[in-house]
Amino acid sequence: MSSRSDLTIMRVCFITFLLGVLVELCDGGITSGYVRSRRGRSDVFVPDDMPLDSDVFKVPPGPNTPQQVHITQGNHEGNGVIISWVTPSAPCSNTVRYWSENGKSKKLAEATINTYRFFNYTSGYIHHCLIDDLEFDMKYYYEIGSWKWRRRFWFFTPPKPGPDVPYTFGLIGDLGQTYDSNRTLSHYEMNPGKGQAVLFLGDLSYADLYKFHDNNRWDTWGRFVERSAAYQPWIWTAGNHEIDFVPDIGETEPFKPFTNRYHTPYKASGSISPLWYSIKRASAYIIVMSCYSSYGVYTPQYKWLRKEFQRVNRTETPWLIVLVHCPFYHSYERHYMEGETMRVMYEPWFVKSKVDVVFAGHVHAYERSERVSNIAYNIVNGLCEPISDESAPVYITIGDGGNAEGLLTEMMEPQPSYSAFREASFGHGLLDIKNRTHAYFSWNRNEDGSSKEADSVWLLNRYWGAPKNISLGFGCHPNTN
Repeated sequence: MSSRSDLTIMRVCFITFLLGVLVELCDGGITSGYVRSRRGRSDVFVPDDMPLDSDVFKVPPGPNTPQQVHITQGNHEGNGVIISWVTPSAPCSNTVRYWSENGKSKKLAEATINTYRFFNYTSGYIHHCLIDDLEFDMKYYYEIGSWKWRRRFWFFTPPKPGPDVPYTFGLIGDLGQTYDSNRTLSHYEMNPGKGQAVLFLGDLSYADLYKFHDNNRWDTWGRFVERSAAYQPWIWTAGNHEIDFVPDIGETEPFKPFTNRYHTPYKASGSISPLWYSIKRASAYIIVMSCYSSYGVYTPQYKWLRKEFQRVNRTETPWLIVLVHCPFYHSYERHYMEGETMRVMYEPWFVKSKVDVVFAGHVHAYERSERVSNIAYNIVNGLCEPISDESAPVYITIGDGGNAEGLLTEMMEPQPSYSAFREASFGHGLLDIKNRTHAYFSWNRNEDGSSKEADSVWLLNRYWGAPKNISLGFGCHPNTN
């Protein structure tokens, strides 16, 4: 009898322990216990910008050689590309030579050229070349520059849009140009599952942190990211550090450096602004929003978005992804509820359209939400808290590229029930779309000089209604959402 009693007690203890673990998992998710090494002020990790003579900022050899080379998608369908570069002292050659991997002849395309001034800075000659007659799912080479200083790069066009086309996106936000920025980009490049295109979530160079918004730091940043951005498209979202509105020094045109340097295919989706637009890429439909442009009722962005959500065809592109710089949901003290007005405006559209995932930056940390919404509130019902909603997107904040402002470490306590996982570390994300129903998301922290997968989740497509294998109630889907 004593042995049976002991066994019963052990079973009861184990079940009690298991229930305790489940309750803990279901109450506000996980706050990572990982702590970064610190330097500078004792209360926050503050990285340093790399000096101007760093190898990653090196100017390519030769007189007036093209530099700061980068590409982005050039049309709505995905078989177009915008190739951009800078020649520092003269317009030089404006021709792009390009050919497919097995092509027998080279084609030529001409770029446009522009320059701009910002206070006491004058840019180099900025070239943008649109090519929109490419084949899908093909490797292309391209050359820019003249004679022996000509430079060659390559890229892959995506497969033609379709419901079960696999595709992998990298996710980087708030990158800057610190030593940690370099680690983030290096880890992304070395990741075995490296993306085929980067979804960039805003805040590029952080040149506005320098006196007079020193635009030389836009040049260094362009040379820094060239090693990736010249070979795969970076899909741009504008952040607050791209505004560059400084009336005190006569600079009253918002986003001037960004819009001169980084073009987007906004006209192809019927937008009137390069700051909000959409693209198709493989099995994904990506909508880029601008939280630093007018977005109230009847503004151009509002009217464009209203039509945009209606024209998404989920039988062709089942994965509906939204990019916006300022997050709608997070639980860090700084920037808390900063995106609230935009959330109130557009969250009902997200739920109605069954957006799969919303990626944001701005908050210098990482966080992943449960599928929640807060759209039931009216002035009398008191329903003002987020609730579980299977039609809602997962909100993922990746504002942790490595910028000079440092990490945010102060979090709301207790952890809100809508927060599934959070950690104050630098890193990058990967979204690996498998087919119309399943995608695997992972977040990789920068840890002691290496990259480590610290959070992951299987995303089940909202439109196609993939069944869940495990359901333990709200907040209890550590591997599936």
